[in-house]
Amino acid sequence: MNMDAARQAFVEEVAELLQSMEDALFALESSPDDTESLNAVFRAMHTIKGTGGVFGYTPIVNFTHEIESVMEEVRSGREPMTEQLVGILFECRDHTGNLVEAIVANDSDENLDLDPELLKAGQQLVDKLIARNTGGTGGASAAPADAQAAAADNDSNQPKYLPVASDAWIIGLDFGPDAFRNGMDPLSFLRYLASLGTIVDVATIPIWPHNHDDFDPESCYLSFRISFRSDADKKTIADVFNFAEDDCNIRILAPESAQEKYLELLQRLPDDHITRIGEMLVEVGALTPQELSRALNSQEVTTDLDTEEDAATKKRRLGEILVEQGSVKPALMEQAVKTQEAARKRLDENRFIRVDAERLGHLINLVGELVTSSAAIRVMVERAGIEDMNEVVDGVDYLVEEIRDNALQLRMVPIGDSLSRFRRVVRDSSKELGKQIDLVITGGETELDKTLIEKITDPLTHLIRNAIDHAIETPEERQRIGKPTTGTVLCNAFHDSGHIVIEIKDDGAGLDADRIRAKAEAKGLVKSEDVLSHEETLRLIFEPGLSTKDTASNLSGRGVGMDVVRRNIEALRGSVELESERGQGTKVTIILPLTLAIIDGFLVGAGQEQYVIPLSQVSECVEVNPTDTSNRNGEHYVNLRGEVLPFIRLTELFRSYNDENKSSRESLVVVRFGHHKLGLVVDTLLGELQTVIKPLGSLFENLQGVAGATILGTGDIALILDVSELATIGQTHRRASSQYDYASPQ
Repeated sequence: MNMDAARQAFVEEVAELLQSMEDALFALESSPDDTESLNAVFRAMHTIKGTGGVFGYTPIVNFTHEIESVMEEVRSGREPMTEQLVGILFECRDHTGNLVEAIVANDSDENLDLDPELLKAGQQLVDKLIARNTGGTGGASAAPADAQAAAADNDSNQPKYLPVASDAWIIGLDFGPDAFRNGMDPLSFLRYLASLGTIVDVATIPIWPHNHDDFDPESCYLSFRISFRSDADKKTIADVFNFAEDDCNIRILAPESAQEKYLELLQRLPDDHITRIGEMLVEVGALTPQELSRALNSQEVTTDLDTEEDAATKKRRLGEILVEQGSVKPALMEQAVKTQEAARKRLDENRFIRVDAERLGHLINLVGELVTSSAAIRVMVERAGIEDMNEVVDGVDYLVEEIRDNALQLRMVPIGDSLSRFRRVVRDSSKELGKQIDLVITGGETELDKTLIEKITDPLTHLIRNAIDHAIETPEERQRIGKPTTGTVLCNAFHDSGHIVIEIKDDGAGLDADRIRAKAEAKGLVKSEDVLSHEETLRLIFEPGLSTKDTASNLSGRGVGMDVVRRNIEALRGSVELESERGQGTKVTIILPLTLAIIDGFLVGAGQEQYVIPLSQVSECVEVNPTDTSNRNGEHYVNLRGEVLPFIRLTELFRSYNDENKSSRESLVVVRFGHHKLGLVVDTLLGELQTVIKPLGSLFENLQGVAGATILGTGDIALILDVSELATIGQTHRRASSQYDYASPQ
C-alpha cells in the first residue's frame, strides 16, 4: 500500500471512529454511567492517537491524548460523566475531525503547516477540559482492584473482608448451612490446599443468623478468606473445592503476576479465535468452567425475574457479573472486551471489501446494456419464428434479471446511518434556540441506493431544521398549551410499492394556512379570487421566496429551504407531500424510487408512441368505454366501481394521435403514487419489461410528466412516465393542455 492509500485508509478509519464516538456521547447524555459508551469514547480517541502517531501527526497525538486522559479518569470512577463534560467532548470530537482533515490535506514530507486558528481552537478546548472541574470532580479515588473485588459481594449478610498479600491468590469460601449435614469438613480443604503452596493468611469469619434464636448447632456458619501463594494455575486450585461446589460459594481471584500472564495471552489469541468473552477467559485460564457456569446461571436468574418483554433490555452483562462475583479483575475484563471487539472487527473486515463507487457504477451501466441486449435478442427470435429458442431466451432473461437485482443490491445501504447524522443537528440546533427536542428514528434498516442517500441529505437537513426552528415551540409555550416540554421530531423510513418513503413528522405548532395564503398573495403567487384546497394552500410553502417567519435566523426563515427541498427531490424523480394541522404538528412525506438505474416497467401504446410506466406503481388495468367517462371543469373522470377517478388521456397530453388505427375501446391503467390514484387512458397494453433508465438531454429538461427514456428491444425509444407529476396534473382544476406546454416526442 502506497502512502497516499494509507492516508486515505486513515481518514476513513477516523471518520468511522468519530461517528462511533458521537453515537456513544448521545448515549451518555441519557445514561452517564453506561460503561460500554464510556469505553467507546475512550477507544475512539486511543485508536486515533495511536494511528496518528504512526504517521507522525504530533498535533493529533497531543490533542487526543488529553481527551484519552480525561476518559480514563471517568472510566475508573474517579470523575463523573456530567452534561458539561459531554458537551465539551462533542466539541473535541468535531475538532479532532477538523484537525485530521487539515493535517492530511497539508501533509508533506517536510513539515505540517497548520492554521494557527485551528491550533488555538484546540488549545481552548484543552483549557476547557482542565477548567471543567473548578468546583471539584465529585468523584472519589478508585479503590484498589483487590478491594473492589472484596466489596463485590452484594449479600448484606456475607463477610466483606479479604486479606491482601503481595502476589498472592485471594480465595473466598462461604460454606452453606447444610455443609456439616452433607459430610463436608471445611478444614480438610485448607489442609489439601496447603499441599499446593503456602497459605499466607486465613481469616475465619462466622456468618451468624440475623436472629440468635434461629441458631442451629448442627448448621455450618463458617466463612474463610485465604491469602495463598502457589505456582499452580487457577483450574488446579479450583479443583481442590470440586466436592464442595454444592455447599460452598467459592471465589478465586488471581495475583498480579497471573493477571499479567492472562492479559498477554488474551492479546495473543489468533484472529479467528473464540469471540465469546467467557470462553476466551476460560481458554487463557483466567476463569474456570465452574465460575463461568455460575455467572451464566446468575444471568439467567436475573432474566427470569423480569417479564419476557423486558428481559432483553434488563439482562445483565456477563462481564459485570464475573467482576461482581470476584472471578476476574476489572482490568482483565476490559482487555477481554477489547480482544472480543478486535476479533469481531477482523471478522467483519474479512466479510466485506471496499469497492470504488465508480467501478460499481460502471458495472451497473454494463448490466443495463445487458438488459437492453437481452430484450433485442427476444425480439429477433420472435420475428424469426424460432420457437426452439424460446426456452433458451427465457433462461437468459431470468439470469439477466438475477444479475440486475444483485448488481443493484450492491449499491443499497441502510438509510439509518444517514438519518443518525441528524441527531447532532437536532442537539446543537435545539440548544442554540433554547428548546428541548428529541429525535426519534425508526426504519433505519430500510435500504436505499447509495447515490440517492447522498443526494437526499440536504433536503432532509432543511426539513429537520425547519421543524426545529418553525414548528417546535419553546418549553414555556408548550407547557402553557398543555404539551410536554420536550418536543419530538420523528424520522421514519419504509418501503412502499417499489419506492422508499421518508417521513419527517413533528408535534409542533403546525402550519397556519391563512398566514401562508396571505404571504402568497402579498408576493403575487396567487390571486385573492383563486380558490385553493387546504392541501394546495399548504403546498404554497414550496414556492420560491415564501416564508411565514418574519425574522430570519441562522437556521431558517429566508424562504429558500422548502423550495430547495422540492426541486432536489423532484430532480431524483421523487415527490414531496405535506400534511399539517394547526396546533398538532406537521408531517412531510418524501417518496423516492429505490434506484435511478434499472426498473421493472409496463409498456403501453398511445397514438403513435410507446410509453413505460414503472410497474411498481401500476395497480390494475381495465378496459374502458368512452361513454363511461365524463368531463368537468376541464378534467376527465371515470366511474371505477363506484369510485370517481380522474384520468389523463396520453394521446391528448402528448398530442400523439393515430386516427388510422383508432379503436372504439381504450384501456385504463390505474396508477398509484403516495396517497394519490390516477387513471392513464392508453390505446394498447404491451406487457412488462425490464427498463434501463436513460436521462433526457437538456433540450427536454422542461418536459413535464417524463422521467427519462429507454431503448426497447426493437431499437425504438420509449418515454418513461413520471407518475408523480402526472398525479399532480390530474389533481388540478385546469385543462392540462392550457397549463403545460408539451412537445410531441419525435
